[in-house]
Amino acid sequence: MDDRPDHRAQIRDFLATRRAKLTPEQVGLPASSRRRVPGLRREEVAVLAGVSTEWYIRLEKGHISGVSEEVLDAVAQALRLDQDERTYLFDLAHAARPARRAPSRRKDAEVPPRVQWMLDSVTMSAAFVRNGRQDLVAHNALARALLAPVFDSPATTRHGRANLARYVFLDPGSQRFFVDWDAATAVSAALLRAEAGREPHDRALRDLLGELSTLSTEFRSQWAAHDVRIRHAGSKRLWHPQVGDLELTYQSLDLPISSRTVYDLTIYTAEPGSTSEERLKLLTSLAATQSAHPTSQPR
Repeated sequence: MDDRPDHRAQIRDFLATRRAKLTPEQVGLPASSRRRVPGLRREEVAVLAGVSTEWYIRLEKGHISGVSEEVLDAVAQALRLDQDERTYLFDLAHAARPARRAPSRRKDAEVPPRVQWMLDSVTMSAAFVRNGRQDLVAHNALARALLAPVFDSPATTRHGRANLARYVFLDPGSQRFFVDWDAATAVSAALLRAEAGREPHDRALRDLLGELSTLSTEFRSQWAAHDVRIRHAGSKRLWHPQVGDLELTYQSLDLPISSRTVYDLTIYTAEPGSTSEERLKLLTSLAATQSAHPTSQPR
């Protein structure tokens, strides 16, 4: 496709925000006291990348179609982009190239039974699969119990499928469930930003972004930061309504579903011997009890 105005804006804002995060001292350039805006100037990035100032200004205006990978790599190095940010920049460049045929729209792939069997075999950790829009597409019993506030949230259930981004930004209860809610909002927006670069023609994703932008001030703020996250791991503190405080470690892995579709497998677990492990075991028992004795429905 051609460089559309909205696509050019993504490139412009991304490069400008990355440039604003760097100082001359960080990249080995002499500092100047007379700077109107924070960060590097465009001409300084051009020098670091080995291109003309006019060329870099044109690039930062969004004219990225036809730029070689070598030049993009030089710009990425000049701006000190991490691997996720570099991937995002290359995704934007790929989307800007003129297409020989109409771009295909992504179709969600069904999670094959073998994946569900794998999830069910994990009994001491919460394991779930999400797509790039942060829909929860498969999970084991402990993940259903751990993320019960997400699965039961009106902000997500009215769309037919639990969605982590909708829960984080649209359900006030998320501010208690995620002890570090600010970090949760930053990660969620950064993951969606990366997905928007990978799948620019995903109508469902555009609808989700439009919904969040309309309804959530916090999302608009995080989205404007243009941060990008593709792979993530670390620790997370949760407050669960049944077992209280939990400090868990998590790891996300790519899960290829088809040649066209890669989902994300995330596993939450607790440090052996910790209080959080005991509480996670209690949650496992509660989930098993509820599964064996479901609440009866009135006739």
